[in-house]
Amino acid sequence: MTGTSTASRPRRRRPAREVVLGVDTHRDAHVAAVLSLVGEVIGTQEFPASAAGYRNLLGWARASGTVRRAGVEGTGSFGAALSR
Repeated sequence: MTGTSTASRPRRRRPAREVVLGVDTHRDAHVAAVLSLVGEVIGTQEFPASAAGYRNLLGWARASGTVRRAGVEGTGSFGAALSR
């Protein structure tokens, strides 16, 4: 018997793509955008400015890839809680 069975080889995982997250903050809602590393808009979405909204925002962004960088507008006011 020659060769190796594909069943005996470990499967290689496809590396997750890296994305950039940007958030425009407002009093009641935040608008998030996920971009590829070359600036292509992958998606945009609005989330409530609340703890649950922040969790949903992060989960949504992570579904597009590995978030390595993020920019948040208004970290001293409307974006302060999100930044924390």
